[in-house]
Amino acid sequence: MLYETLVAEARRCDSLDEVRLRALERGRWLVELLEQQRRGGAGSGAARAAMVERLATGVGDEEGRAALLCLLLGSRYEETRDWAYAFDADALVRRVRGWSAAEVAVLFVRVTECDRGYWFADSLTVALPAAEQLAPEALREVSPHLRALHAQMRDQSIDATRKAKLNRRLRDLLGSIEETTVPHGLIPDKAPWAAPLRNRVAAAPTAGLAALIRHFVALSSPRPTQKWRRACQDLVERADARDLVADVLRELAEGDTLCTRTHGEHSEAIGGAYHYHYVAHQNDGDLARGAVWAVALADGPAAVPHLVALALRVSGTERGIVEDLKLAGAAINALGETGDQTSLEALWRLRTRIRHRALRKQLDTALTTAAGKLGITPEQLVERSVPDHGLGPDGAVERELGEHTLRIAIEHGTTVRLTIVRPDGTPSRTAPAAVKDGHPDALKRHKAFAKELRTTLASERVRVEALMSTDREWPYDEWCRHYRDHPVTGGIVHGLIWEFRAGDGPWQAVAPGARPDGSPDRVRLWHPIRAEAGEVAAWRERLMADKLRQPFKQAFREIYLLTPAEDETRVYSNRFAAHIVHYQQLYALFKERGWQANYLSGHDGGYEGEARGVFADGAWRAVFHHDPADEDFPYSPDHAATDQVRFERRSGKQWREVPLADVPPQVFSEAMRDVDLFVGVTSIAADAEWSDRGEDRHHAYWRTTTFGALTASAEVRGAALQRILPRLRIADRCTLDGRFLRVRGELTTYKIHLGSANILMEPDDAYLCIVPGRRPSAGGQVFLPFEDERLSLILSKALLLAADTKIKDETIVRQIKRGAR
Repeated sequence: MLYETLVAEARRCDSLDEVRLRALERGRWLVELLEQQRRGGAGSGAARAAMVERLATGVGDEEGRAALLCLLLGSRYEETRDWAYAFDADALVRRVRGWSAAEVAVLFVRVTECDRGYWFADSLTVALPAAEQLAPEALREVSPHLRALHAQMRDQSIDATRKAKLNRRLRDLLGSIEETTVPHGLIPDKAPWAAPLRNRVAAAPTAGLAALIRHFVALSSPRPTQKWRRACQDLVERADARDLVADVLRELAEGDTLCTRTHGEHSEAIGGAYHYHYVAHQNDGDLARGAVWAVALADGPAAVPHLVALALRVSGTERGIVEDLKLAGAAINALGETGDQTSLEALWRLRTRIRHRALRKQLDTALTTAAGKLGITPEQLVERSVPDHGLGPDGAVERELGEHTLRIAIEHGTTVRLTIVRPDGTPSRTAPAAVKDGHPDALKRHKAFAKELRTTLASERVRVEALMSTDREWPYDEWCRHYRDHPVTGGIVHGLIWEFRAGDGPWQAVAPGARPDGSPDRVRLWHPIRAEAGEVAAWRERLMADKLRQPFKQAFREIYLLTPAEDETRVYSNRFAAHIVHYQQLYALFKERGWQANYLSGHDGGYEGEARGVFADGAWRAVFHHDPADEDFPYSPDHAATDQVRFERRSGKQWREVPLADVPPQVFSEAMRDVDLFVGVTSIAADAEWSDRGEDRHHAYWRTTTFGALTASAEVRGAALQRILPRLRIADRCTLDGRFLRVRGELTTYKIHLGSANILMEPDDAYLCIVPGRRPSAGGQVFLPFEDERLSLILSKALLLAADTKIKDETIVRQIKRGAR
C-alpha cells in the first residue's frame, strides 16, 4: 500500500520525521486517491477528478500544506510522476498560508532527491513560494537547504530561461538572510579568472561585495538593461570594487585558460580523447559577463585594451580556445558603451578580424551605439575610427635597429612593404644577419605590426570601394581630415578620382593625387556611370599615359545598365542565369566579397541557394539565386547552376522586393558587377582543363560559353588591352578581334578569349590547354592600371605564345604541333 510505504519512508531518524508523519496522517485521504490513480482501472479517473476539485477549492491552510507535502513525498514513485502536478500546484502553494521552517525543509529535501532536471525544476517551483512566505528567522533555519539547492542547480539540465529565474529566486532568498555570504558555487572554485573574486570574498566579505556578485549573475544577455547598469555602477562604488573587477577582466583577457581534461566540458562534448581549452565555463557565463560590463561602466577608456583582447580571445579567432559567443558579445557591446574615441578604433580593428556572422552583427550594433553617443552617423563613425597605426603623413614609419633602418610603408594603396635599409643606404627586402641575430624580438614585433597594417589596409580598401554604390557627399574639410590626410585611408584616396564642387556650381573631377582648384565645399567619389563615354575614355588614357595605378577599378570599372530583357522581366534579371559554376569556389567568393549565403547541401533547405549582398550603406540588397547542378551528391554539390538576381529595399527592419527600374543605377551596377565576378571566376567555362572531361554532361555549356559573348568585365578588359598593347614589345604580333586577342606566333596564330582566357589555334580553332601557375602574371613587364588576374593571365599567355618556338613545356609543344598541321 502506498500509504504504508510513504510512512516507512518518512521515518528517516532526522528532525523532520514528525513533520512528514503528521502531514501523511492529515493527508491520508489524498494518499488513498493517489493509490487509486496508481492502480488505474475504472475508478482512477473519478479519483483524480475528486483530488483536483478538493485541492482547488475545498482545503484550508493546514490541510493544504499537508496535501502539498504528501504530493511531493508521493511523487518519488514512478507511477505517480506523470500526473502529480496536473492540478495548479503553484496556485495552491501561493494560496496556502502558515508555512513553518520545518515544512519548507521537507519540501526542499524532497526537491534535492529529484534525479531529472525537469522534475527538479517542477518540484522547486512548488517549494519556493512556501519559502518566500517565511520570516527571516524561519528562513535562516532552512538556509543550509537553500545553499544545497543552489549548488545542485548548477548541474541541472533545465531550460536556460527557467534556470536563470529559479537561480535568481534562490539567491534572493539567501541574500535576504546572509547579506555578506556569497552562495557556494556562485564563484567557480578553480577558474583562474575568478581568483580575484575568491580572494576578496575570503579575505574581506561584505554585504556590498556579496550584493555586487549576485548582481553580476543576474545578467543573462550580452546587453544589460539600463536599470541593471545603474545598479551595477552603484554597487561597484559601494563595494569599492573598481580595481577588483578590472583584475577579473584582465584575467579573462590574458590569464590561463581552462581545459576539459581537468575542469569539465565547456558546452557539448567533442568526444573521444580530444580535449580543448576555454576561458569561462558555461555555468559561470553570467558572472563573467557581469564583471565585463562592470569594468566597462566603471573604467571606460581604461578597459578598452582588455575588452578587445577578450573579444578576440573568445570569438574563435584565437587558435586553441573554443569560442564563447555570449562572452565575446558582452565585450563587443561594452566597447560601444564606453563613450571614448579609443573604443571606435578598437571596434574597427575587431571588425576587420572577426568573421563570425552573429558577432559581426553585434559589432555593427556596437558601432551604431558608439556613434549615437558621439552624435554622428554610423557611416561617419566607421570612417573616423580607422586606426592610423602611428604612421606618418606619408603612410610610413621608420625604426632604428642598430645601424640598420627598418621602414614599413603603404605603396599604391594596395601593398604594405617592409624594407630594411643597410648602413650604406641600400634597401633590402630580407633582413640581414645583423638584424636577425641582433634584434630578433624587435624584428618579430615589426613583422607583426606590418601584418596588422595589411589587414587594416585591405579592410579599408574594401570599405572605400563599397562607397561606389552610394551617393554620399562629404564637407571638404571633413573629407580632408578623415580621407585625404589619413595615413592609411589616404594611401587609397590618392589613387582615386574625386569630384569637387563649390556652392551650387558643377562637379569637377580631379586626377588621382591632384588638388582641386579654388575652394570647394563638397566632395564625392567619381563613378563612370555618371560620366559621358568620352570622359571615361579620357580618364582611362590619362591613367595609362601617366602610369597611375588605382587601388581598385574606377576609371576602368564595368558599368551595368538595365537591358530590354530586364524591362520585360521587371522584378528579376536573368542576365547571369543558366551558368554552371564550381560551387565550393563560388561559396568562398561569396564570403570574400561580404555576401551572406546559405550552404547548398543534402539537408532540408539546402537545395535552394540565396546569396545576399548589401549596398548603399545597407539601404539596398541584391539576392542571387543558385541551385545544385549535380543530380546526386553525398554532402554538398561540386557544381551549381546560377539563376535570377532580384533586388530588395530596406523598410525599417524588413526588406521589400522592388522592380529593377526602381533600383538606383549605381546600386544596380555595383551589384551586377559582383554577380558577374562570381560567375566569371567560378564558371567551368574559365576552367582550362574542363575540355579533357570527354562527354561530360556540362561539356556543351563549357564549349558554348568559354568562347561566347563577352560580359561587361571582359569588355573592360578589352578596353584596357587597347591601351596596353601598343606599349608592349610584341605589339606588332597582337590585334584585338571582337571577343579575342589574336597573337601571331612563329608556328601558328592564337586566339585568346577576353572572358575566359582560353585559347584557340588557327586555322581550325583547335583548343590549346595552358594551365596557369598559382599566381599568373605578365612577368612584371607590363604596367596595369588596376589589379585583374584574368588580364594578367591573358597578357602572360600572349607573351608566351608570341615566342612559341621558345616554349619548353612538352605538353604545350605537342598541342601546338598537332594544331598547326
